[in-house]
Amino acid sequence: MLLTELDGFLTALVVGPDTIPQAEWLQSIWGSDDSVDPPFDDPADVQWFVDAVMARYAEIVRDLTRGKPQPIFDTDDRNGDVLWEAWIDGFAEAVALRPESWTALGDSTDPDTADAMAQIMSLIAIVTNETELDSIEVNALDAHAPAQIVAAVLKLHAAHTQNAGASSATPPAATKVGRNDPCPCGSGKKSKRCCG
Repeated sequence: MLLTELDGFLTALVVGPDTIPQAEWLQSIWGSDDSVDPPFDDPADVQWFVDAVMARYAEIVRDLTRGKPQPIFDTDDRNGDVLWEAWIDGFAEAVALRPESWTALGDSTDPDTADAMAQIMSLIAIVTNETELDSIEVNALDAHAPAQIVAAVLKLHAAHTQNAGASSATPPAATKVGRNDPCPCGSGKKSKRCCG
């Protein structure tokens, strides 16, 4: 994943309706092949990568808790336009891990949550070319998409915090992995035979 895409992916994990095990979602980050093994030759690189990803995860949680999300968007060097599409693509990848739960969240009786989901799903439909909007409507939405993303993420975070309690909004604690424990990279091997 590109950094922008990773940021959208992690944000969706933070505000999502389900807590997804780290080993499962790390596999989505490793790459496009079906391998569960991380694409690193050195086990120390795996730990460095996981630590870096979890540091960004913790920053996202902190920023949302403060009510000031700071999504990482790319910008077009030619005209300064915000390129939000890769961020939404990453968010969509996290939604695809538990689509039924996200659909149920969109059907929420809370109007703020339902509105936030409608906005996010509309942007996902644009990125995946499944939108029913015409090109004029898409162009009009394009300029406001970054602000819509921030507002929607704040609403989803509020719903997540209300539904799951504030304790689940904290990042998973980094625990020491024992030699015989499953490797945190998600390979299914013991840590001593993989990244440990």
